[in-house]
Amino acid sequence: MIGWAALLMLQAAQPPALPQIQPPVCGDAEIAEFGLECNIRDACNIFLELAGVEEAGGRIFLSGNFHTGAATLWSLLLVSEDEGRTWTEPHPRLRGIALDDIQFVDAEAGWVSGHVVGALPRDPFLLKTTDGGKTWRRIPVLEESSYGAIDAFRFESRTQGVLFLQRRGEPRQRYQRWETMTGGDTWMLREAGPKPFPPLKPRSTGLRIRTDVRARQYLIERDTGKGYAAVARFPVRFGECRPDPEPAEPPPSPEAPPP
Repeated sequence: MIGWAALLMLQAAQPPALPQIQPPVCGDAEIAEFGLECNIRDACNIFLELAGVEEAGGRIFLSGNFHTGAATLWSLLLVSEDEGRTWTEPHPRLRGIALDDIQFVDAEAGWVSGHVVGALPRDPFLLKTTDGGKTWRRIPVLEESSYGAIDAFRFESRTQGVLFLQRRGEPRQRYQRWETMTGGDTWMLREAGPKPFPPLKPRSTGLRIRTDVRARQYLIERDTGKGYAAVARFPVRFGECRPDPEPAEPPPSPEAPPP
């Protein structure tokens, strides 16, 4: 008879189940909207990209996007309140948007960086929450639509923060340092030049995202002090874009019997 301790060890050794995340819908309308070249025989695979992980208030947050080999389709923001067993989406998926890093300064206040994907990234913004990730508000960094993406950001408190912006359309001011004293609601440009700024020191969150190339999965792993243990896993491939099947022709009407 297996003891309880052995049973718990056996359960812990089993890989976490794949979460039930709704795959993106991608048919005729989406293929036309994103300018994809997909057909019935050669569908366009959809891939998941996970970019940021953070833990706050007993919740785990993940950020990323869905994309094909040619286009970024939608953003993705996930939260788990049961150590990675189940996940929900606290913010709607945004068309053509990539979400990147996540940071919380306490159990309630947090931010996620993002931008519109195109030939050049543009319209950098932050998603901000003050209620532990239940609701999020989108805050643009620039006052007008323009090229740029957030390379990194860091908040020291609920109000004070800094971000590094890269603007490829501005060669003499390509690398910019912005500061906020309003929790990201407003930003002030402090420095700009042609060379990148020194990178921010890495933050230790106790969690990491690792790609398992052989299994074609992302693993969300926790630092146990003696190594890393998986708490969740996600498939890299997440559906496909395929044209809607053409409606079948109705069967011919039966011939009327001869008189």
